[in-house]
Amino acid sequence: MELDPAEMTATINRLKRAQGQLAGVLRMLEEGRECSDVVTQLSAVSRALDKAGFAIIATGLRQCMTDPTDQTPLDVAKLEKLFLSLA
Repeated sequence: MELDPAEMTATINRLKRAQGQLAGVLRMLEEGRECSDVVTQLSAVSRALDKAGFAIIATGLRQCMTDPTDQTPLDVAKLEKLFLSLA
């Protein structure tokens, strides 16, 4: 199943912000910034990536469950594996 790009706009934007945050973390490390500041920003990047991953899985699941033309059975094991990969 392919994700609808129109439905992924918010997730794409979130990932672009996370990309900017990660660049900021790299700059902070290169500048020798305080450890606590670096870890705080790194934590924000991690949360943003997690949220994006869950949004992608949730959107895919919703599309699978609401598309009456899709006759492919829902692969629960594959879905569990995707969720656990973000844990």
